[in-house]
Amino acid sequence: MSHQDNLNDQRRQFLNWLAASPLFALGLGQDVTAQETKELVRNFTKRPDPMIWTPTTPLDLIASPKDAINVFDFEAVAFTKVPPAHFGYMAAGIDDEITLRANRSAFLKYQLRPRRMRDVSQIDMSVNLFGTKWKTPIIIAPTGGNKAYDPEGEIAVARAARAGGFLNVLSNAGASTIEDVIAARQGEVWFQLYATSSVEVAKQVIRRVERAGAPVLEITVDRNGGRNQETFFRLKKLDPRNCAGCHVHGIGSPQERPNYDGIDMSKVKSMQSSNMTWDFIKQVRDTTKMKIILKGIVTEEDAALCLKYGVDGIHVSNHGGRSEDGGRGSIECLPEVAKVARGKVPILFDSGVRRGSDVFKALALGATAVCVGRPYLWGLGAFGQPGVEKVMDILQTELRGVMQQMGAPSIADIHPSMVIKES
Repeated sequence: MSHQDNLNDQRRQFLNWLAASPLFALGLGQDVTAQETKELVRNFTKRPDPMIWTPTTPLDLIASPKDAINVFDFEAVAFTKVPPAHFGYMAAGIDDEITLRANRSAFLKYQLRPRRMRDVSQIDMSVNLFGTKWKTPIIIAPTGGNKAYDPEGEIAVARAARAGGFLNVLSNAGASTIEDVIAARQGEVWFQLYATSSVEVAKQVIRRVERAGAPVLEITVDRNGGRNQETFFRLKKLDPRNCAGCHVHGIGSPQERPNYDGIDMSKVKSMQSSNMTWDFIKQVRDTTKMKIILKGIVTEEDAALCLKYGVDGIHVSNHGGRSEDGGRGSIECLPEVAKVARGKVPILFDSGVRRGSDVFKALALGATAVCVGRPYLWGLGAFGQPGVEKVMDILQTELRGVMQQMGAPSIADIHPSMVIKES
């Protein structure tokens, strides 16, 4: 294929992606033709809020991580490199994707109130989580099946975490073992658990993770049933490959998740945990000495129950809009959880984080640390480990700049009074 043919092919892929993207769809109707799409791409420079800045033609795609201006620069490159079904799975929300969009638009409801005349020549972004000091409050969130985006998958992510000094949380749906990821990270790694329908299977996974040396267990509590991932299903149709060629046991099967290796899964009725109750937390507490965080808490009532049942931390998250299409952005849920739990247990936050200012707002509204998901997968799909490193570096650089402009020389200096919600 000639250079020009390759550019033409990239252009076709990029235009198709723009037309299919749930983000771009806010500004488009369902009956937009290819020619109309081309005209729109040619004529606009900034997507309507809450859209994002991103390259508008294949000629603008960055050639290497060092060329990136913001994390969005990686998304379009990843789209040209990652198979459509894999990209669609990562990009999708569910149903009408209202929550997916709200995770971004809700950040616009919170505005910054900077304080002046403060010495911000030195910025300390360090935070302490369960006795470990981290140089930054930005965490690499657990995401499943990273080898769908790069052959090294979770190992590349762990090495990027090591290079940048970031805390890395491995997903139970990951394509690498906890032992291999800890070896690649050469430091502390947390583990996120999907409990399945079997308490005994969950306990066996927990024991393995603890033996491997993970100090913290995150239990996801917001994946209890089925979901209609429309963007995934539509992009999957564009993928010429046969899924059974790789997913020989079925997508999301235990055989694709090596942390289940050696565990009898015959009594598992479902990979979801729709039978989970607070009694499960008691059983986990009796099984492990690891710290326990519940991931997927979005209400003050459940935050209060977390404290009642003695969990060690709370993770405010709507799963990036991938659980229920309830309509609230994750940042809108954070204040009511913080009202109950702030100062009592660490609060983690994720969903929709794309800017250092997003991180700052979450910290001001009560988060102890902030997790990033899709952006580092864009980096991974675009350029592998160097892409992940650059994405995380950009976010950290942006956060440093926001802290200086806000008059907050340390994380402890970030206060709720620095953020105001529009009336």
